[in-house]
Amino acid sequence: MEKNQEMGKDASSDFRHIVRIANTDLNGNKNIASGLRKIKGINFMFINAICVITGIDPCAPIGKLSDAELKKIDEIIRNPANFGIPAWMLNRRKDYETGLDLHIIGNDLKYIQDNDVKKMRMIKAYKGVRSAFGLTVRGQRTRSNFRKNKGNVVGVIRSKVGKAAAASSDKKKE
Repeated sequence: MEKNQEMGKDASSDFRHIVRIANTDLNGNKNIASGLRKIKGINFMFINAICVITGIDPCAPIGKLSDAELKKIDEIIRNPANFGIPAWMLNRRKDYETGLDLHIIGNDLKYIQDNDVKKMRMIKAYKGVRSAFGLTVRGQRTRSNFRKNKGNVVGVIRSKVGKAAAASSDKKKE
């Protein structure tokens, strides 16, 4: 009985319900693979690369990681190129100002994306003009989709139109 209580104390004292990585609070009950997805700018491929580099099981709960492991994960997220993560996995390749391959996370990502759109609007690029008008940028159809930006649905009830056209043609014949 005492052994179980001691194990329970150790398990509860080592376990953290909230873990802070990359200025983001993560739920300690979630596993690493799904928990790190809450950090803006990190996808599942990047998480798998982090787990391979650190040697941590992606199915392990975040709350059971040691301080050293959490610090290592944070360092990899902040400087992935230093740990051998390939450039194609980074989310900001060939930055406009520096020309370097970067990986941006958190609030910086939103800020940089907004600045990119503002720059495209300023130089009147196609993507900037389309985004200024609230239209799609990548060639999608706008007739039937993306109606929330434009108002009510555009459409005609064919049976009513057909009956009206038939009635008007009958009157013209008479």
